Amino acid sequence: MCARIAIVYNKPEVSRYSSRGEDTAVLGVLESVEAVNKALVELKHDVVLLPLSPGDDIKNSLASVGADLLFNLFEGFCGFPETEVLVPDFAEELRIPYTGCPSSVLRLALNKAKAKALLKSAGIRTPSGQVLKPENLGDFNLTYPCIVKPCSEDASHGISDLSVVEDLAGLTRQVNMISNAYGGQALVEEFVGGREFNATVMGNTEYTALPPSEIVYTLPEGMPKLLTFAAKWEIGSVYYLNTQLTCPAKISPAEKRAITMTIVKVYQLFGCKGYARVDMRLDKEGKVNVIEVNPNPDISPGTGAARQADAAGMTYARFMDKIINLAFERFPWVQPASVR
Repeated sequence: MCARIAIVYNKPEVSRYSSRGEDTAVLGVLESVEAVNKALVELKHDVVLLPLSPGDDIKNSLASVGADLLFNLFEGFCGFPETEVLVPDFAEELRIPYTGCPSSVLRLALNKAKAKALLKSAGIRTPSGQVLKPENLGDFNLTYPCIVKPCSEDASHGISDLSVVEDLAGLTRQVNMISNAYGGQALVEEFVGGREFNATVMGNTEYTALPPSEIVYTLPEGMPKLLTFAAKWEIGSVYYLNTQLTCPAKISPAEKRAITMTIVKVYQLFGCKGYARVDMRLDKEGKVNVIEVNPNPDISPGTGAARQADAAGMTYARFMDKIINLAFERFPWVQPASVR
């Protein structure tokens, strides 16, 4: 089936990330666009690129591109992650099929405190946490060590070796920094430092769990084992050089079953469609704790989702084809006559 597909993405712009040296994460979307475009051309689709910038009439841009399907790589305008929901919102209104999760899931996952509360209410293990800002530090009631991170960011923005704190002085420092740089408040969680995994689920009503990956740290003594911004984006840094992705993870059948059961349950709980990734760590008891849910995760080659698809026997083009087919499956009003 050959269709006219618009790859929709946020055009990298100067933003609040620029002053913090975090532009590399913003530019990462271009790698995804290039890889997806190449795969779709290989699949014989008619492809058009649709970059969006602040101030654009998004609804009109989506309506006028004349696409059978929107391949949604839009991550929100730079510095405004809450705008990630705009493309699926307008696509639903315009009745244009699009890939990935609906806006309701993106909103939920971006609100990390609300997502954590939902996990707890469903009996899914997740680290204890609370939302703090400089004015209410006196309400802190967790057990150290803790990790301090932005409430509504992705791509490891704001995460560094200083993010894991052991005392009030460190907590105060990081809550102040996160609150000032990323929107007024911080999510503080008890730090779970066991083995770290992530795995992708695909599907709308029937679910396929791809083989899990493990994040393996070989960091110098004293450096907290966590996926910092540097580990993802700063080539040559200590974290980048000492953080490896192993896929498939070297785990026992029982561990794989526990991870698979957890990620599918979380995927359904959040209402995910198309594809999403779940990040997890093992606690001291060896139990799986969900750290984060990532609807529409990075799918560029070399990332967790792409390597998991490869481990499941899919070429990159086949992975993209699966994402496209799941999108068309969700929107039955698309008639064959509109598919080229």
